[in-house]
Amino acid sequence: MPRATLPRFDLMGWDREDISHPYPVYRRYREAAPVHRTTSGPGGPDTFYVFTYDDVVRVLSDRRFGRDARVASGDTGTGTAPVPIPAEHRALRTIVENWLVFLDPPRHTELRSLLNTRFSPSVVTDLRPRITRLAQELVERLGGHREADLVEGFAAPFPVLVISELLGLPEEDRAWLRAGAVALQEASTTRSRGAGGYARAEAASREFARYFRQEVGRRSGGDGADLLTLLVRARDTGARLSVDGIVGTCVHLLTAGHETTTNFLAKAVLALRAHPEILAELRGTPEVTPLAVEELMRYDPPVQAVTRWAYEDARLGGYDVPRGSRVVALLGSANRDPARFPDPDVLDVHRAADRHLGFGLGIHYCLGATLARAEAEIGLRTLLDGIPGLGRGRHRVEYADDLVFHGPTRLVLDLSDLP
Repeated sequence: MPRATLPRFDLMGWDREDISHPYPVYRRYREAAPVHRTTSGPGGPDTFYVFTYDDVVRVLSDRRFGRDARVASGDTGTGTAPVPIPAEHRALRTIVENWLVFLDPPRHTELRSLLNTRFSPSVVTDLRPRITRLAQELVERLGGHREADLVEGFAAPFPVLVISELLGLPEEDRAWLRAGAVALQEASTTRSRGAGGYARAEAASREFARYFRQEVGRRSGGDGADLLTLLVRARDTGARLSVDGIVGTCVHLLTAGHETTTNFLAKAVLALRAHPEILAELRGTPEVTPLAVEELMRYDPPVQAVTRWAYEDARLGGYDVPRGSRVVALLGSANRDPARFPDPDVLDVHRAADRHLGFGLGIHYCLGATLARAEAEIGLRTLLDGIPGLGRGRHRVEYADDLVFHGPTRLVLDLSDLP
């Protein structure tokens, strides 16, 4: 297919069928235009969409591509921000520009080093019994219902409970935290914002800023072991960490940590319902669960795309990429690239999928990958063990209008035929 015949690619404006299953669309571009260039309006940067595994790896690991649009454009004045959020939404911009994912070294290195101590394998191992109890309590609440929304009843609250435990936040605040995270997400992804989307995200940002500033104040001088106290203690002992930085980090962990696990679990259940033989195998051989999580993460990752900016002139897929260009790496397409994964559209839980890009790559490799894997393994195992009819009956699914944080907003299972 000649490149000229391909329509302009965009992360927004997809129909419902394609957004629930974007992989045939990716395949057309990967085969015909593995790097697809789109022009912007007058004075704006061009965007390069990258579809192949090797090119995505290069974008994620090459220091010539970074997260700060200001560095790429050379405009580092005080009136500009590294995130594409309108200047009038000050609280939202302040929170998001302090997210680890939008930082470059040295700030990124310093903050990540602080956080790594609370996301280490040993810490996560110690958390696993508590994570298991949280998952079991949620599944028990689903029992006795003729139908249940797996997103609302399990996949969404589960990671919020876990990250709230890690941050040391009160249990009674957790439903409110989830609602605020969803409102803020409207402005940080490709989700259709509709009327008032930014306003809702700005209001949530103000509430979050007020809430976490109070929590920071309470923890000053404290000796608690939770992550929020660790950040406050680091600031008080000389780390280059502002209150805005602490607030932004807490909100980032809350939003990124809940959305990805929620989407993974909902889509994993859909994939297993479509492959009942694999669901049966997992039920009978629990030791396969870690491998299955890796393959499910490759097969249909919860984050489909990430954005970088060209800090220097570069070359990708036969294109000259000028400094200042926007570069979008399609993780979902890279994970289905047959040049890296044989029979990529086949769900094979025995595949060695350890080099998938579901958690990213490079300096921005997912900080919480070890915790996310534990949540995914425990959550999936608890659903398989606790809901005998997980693979039976009908279901209704509605996907978010979002091709970055990709997954259902509702997954209603018919449990009426359970014994």
